[in-house]
Amino acid sequence: MRLEIKIMNDEDWEAVSRIYKLGIETGIATFETEVPSWHKWDNSHLKTCRLSAWLDNQIVGWAALSSVSRRCVYGGVAEVSVYVDVNFNGKGIGTQLLKELIVKSEANGIWTLQSGIFPQNKVSIALHSKLGFRQIGYREKIGKLKGKWFDNVLMERRSKIIGID
Repeated sequence: MRLEIKIMNDEDWEAVSRIYKLGIETGIATFETEVPSWHKWDNSHLKTCRLSAWLDNQIVGWAALSSVSRRCVYGGVAEVSVYVDVNFNGKGIGTQLLKELIVKSEANGIWTLQSGIFPQNKVSIALHSKLGFRQIGYREKIGKLKGKWFDNVLMERRSKIIGID
C-alpha cells in the first residue's frame, strides 16, 4: 500500500464529498452541516492547491485552500482544509496531505496558512503543530453547531521562503 498525493479535479468530487460528509458527521471538523454542491465548493476554494490522497486506487483524503479575504493585501493568506476518511485515520495520510499542501501553497505565492480548529479536535491540532503551525488565538463561542456554541483554536503557519522580505 503506497499513498499517492495527486492534484484534485472535479471527477474526484464524489469521493471528496463522501469524505467531507464523514468529517461533518464527527461534529468537530467544521461548522458546515451538509456537503455543498461541487459548484459551491469549487467557487469557495482556490483553484490551485487542491489535493487528493489515493491508496489502492481510492481517494482516502483531501486537502484544499480557500481565501481568507477578497482584499488584495491578503492574496497570500489562505485557510486550510484537510480531511481524511475516518476509516483510514492514524496512517499518516493527513500529515502527507498537509506537507504537500504547504509545498504547493508556497509554490503559488502563499505566505501564510491558517486554520480554525475545534479545541476538541486534538488530532488536527497535533497535526498542524507537527508541521509548523502555532496557536495564535482562541475564539470563544465563534459559531453555533446544532444549537451549541463552539470555540475555535486559531493556528497559523508563516512561510520561511515566501513573503519574508
